[in-house]
Amino acid sequence: GEAKLTKPGEIVVSKTTKKPVEPQAPLPKNTLGEGTYTAKHIIIATGARPRALPGIEPDGKLIWTYFEAMKPEEMPKSLLVMGSGAIGIEFASFYRTMGVDVTVVEVMPQVMPVEDTEIANFARKQFEKQGMKIILDAKVTKVEKSANSITAHVEKKDGKVEKITADRMVSAVGVQGNIENIGLEALGIKTDRGCIVIDGYGKTNVPGIYAIGDVAGPPMLAHKAEHEAVICVEKIAGLPNVHPMDKAKIPGCTYCNPQVASVGLTEAKAKAEGYDVRVGRFPFVANGKAIALGEDQGMVKTVFDKKTGQLLGAHLVGAEVTELIQGFVVAMNLETTEEELMHTIFPHPTLSETMKESVLDAYGRALNA
Repeated sequence: GEAKLTKPGEIVVSKTTKKPVEPQAPLPKNTLGEGTYTAKHIIIATGARPRALPGIEPDGKLIWTYFEAMKPEEMPKSLLVMGSGAIGIEFASFYRTMGVDVTVVEVMPQVMPVEDTEIANFARKQFEKQGMKIILDAKVTKVEKSANSITAHVEKKDGKVEKITADRMVSAVGVQGNIENIGLEALGIKTDRGCIVIDGYGKTNVPGIYAIGDVAGPPMLAHKAEHEAVICVEKIAGLPNVHPMDKAKIPGCTYCNPQVASVGLTEAKAKAEGYDVRVGRFPFVANGKAIALGEDQGMVKTVFDKKTGQLLGAHLVGAEVTELIQGFVVAMNLETTEEELMHTIFPHPTLSETMKESVLDAYGRALNA
């Protein structure tokens, strides 16, 4: 059914008008149906959906969202990806690995705009070596459709327009929360830029109403949503020592080739916030395990507060860095300084040694540079 908030502590469920995506099994006998339901606490977890640009709306056939890109009816020979955030670059990388001719168009001056510039530029070079075409500082202004292909009008920074024809196009220009038609307006629940406004415990501005996950705003990541849910429910249950969500310590992972992972402030953001920084870098090409794996193209970058030694951010690109990043996340949660990291013994031979070497490099003490 479709639920709507009618007043604090109450929702009304009506019969759904939406057709299910997959065939539905018969409902269990004890399943409740239409009607009014009351609860002292109500959590909104309606998620998000792909954002669509006016005039370039996905149609499921020629212009895909990530839903269609996940299970194409046939593999295209060429693909245009609009947007190079995590979703866009992951699909671009996957389809290129499958032999598809891939072009990425990004409105910002770098791929993966939220990542550290140095890491993003490193990744871009690897993508281009693999044959991916990347057009930055450009936007798709118009899409013409034919029977089995599209032609995109790509306007560049200088105003020139290039026409690019591809079998399919992926629209990856972000997501927006599912906040419509669920009764938020009637209750006066605050929203901002298409998402519900909450505090660090999932509370909205209306007592008894909470929100978690993508509908509660960025970063729109599964692990953020899960942790947000735990915090929210533990707070409702009255458990002691429940810590609010600290978004500065949420790792971001992009599952492309090479992988990209990060946590905390980029070098540019740290400087913009007034920090005097120390920056360490260490390449995979100087790591024995990376060489043995045949995966020597990568880098670890660490950003420290020069005054206190606080780890402000860590940024990685290369093989299995989505597995490595958690070490830095734990360190930041423990408020670790550079001294404690330098005194930590990392096993050899492992990719994780690049993490310690990056810390050492920030203080002019790298051993294998």
